[in-house]
Amino acid sequence: MKSHLSIAALLVLIAAVIANAQTVEKKALTIDGAKKVIAGAVAYAKKNNAPGGVIAVVDDGGNLMALERLDGTFAAGANISIGKARTAVLFKRPTKAFEDIIKNGRTAMVALPDAYFTPLQGGVPITIDGQIVGGVGVSGAASAQQDEELAIAGASVLLEAKVSENNTPVLFFDAKQVNTSFSNGAVLLDGSDRHYMVHTSRRDKPGLAEIHALDTDIIYVMQGNATLVTGGMAVDAKQTEPNEIRGSRIEGGLTRQLTKGQVIIVPNNTPHWFKEVNGEFLYYTIKVR
Repeated sequence: MKSHLSIAALLVLIAAVIANAQTVEKKALTIDGAKKVIAGAVAYAKKNNAPGGVIAVVDDGGNLMALERLDGTFAAGANISIGKARTAVLFKRPTKAFEDIIKNGRTAMVALPDAYFTPLQGGVPITIDGQIVGGVGVSGAASAQQDEELAIAGASVLLEAKVSENNTPVLFFDAKQVNTSFSNGAVLLDGSDRHYMVHTSRRDKPGLAEIHALDTDIIYVMQGNATLVTGGMAVDAKQTEPNEIRGSRIEGGLTRQLTKGQVIIVPNNTPHWFKEVNGEFLYYTIKVR
């Protein structure tokens, strides 16, 4: 039983991946976020005695959201910083990469329209949870390298905020808790508010046919063997509670023999039935909604 904990953690991870694969959540940069990016760049400039600069922030479409011009910056700095920010987000990479490409001989890139392409160091994408949500460009600091340093400092503010706002606790279950949960066949973790649950399931006899309207079941067999039928038609099917249907058995469907170490994923709205159970059968069930 000592391996239960690590397996539980693995199954939770699998469940989270499957849940994320079912929907796509698009991140967006807010005005407040854009202002935080600028504040981060300004703070870095003051800390490092940067002589000036213009910081521009654009959204994921390259549209200007916020701009701040520090004292002593040349007038053209605003347009250049906007161009750097727009280039970084539309091409999804720091503008230094394009400056280096042109320096290495690919001068044809300078033919791209100025409205979409400013191949000067100092623009970087703004990323949250792996998604590019905008870009920040800086122009007018002491050097091109310092332009980029200010831009990176601004973009990093949202990453740091994301980490500090993650107050989700790390959950730990010692071997005694896990073994006790298996002995009773119980819910080890009710994470329904996060769209998943972890069951330490125990069977010593067949059960009813089940259909979960919302939950996908990820089953990992820990001990014993059983016969599982999936698909087909549930006989005498009745709703026992909201989004849950039970039947006496399944007609048709695919029959599998489950043994230790196997994993099976049963999508929601799929009939499944433990037709036979030989002795004590222990398994993790991760319910993903």
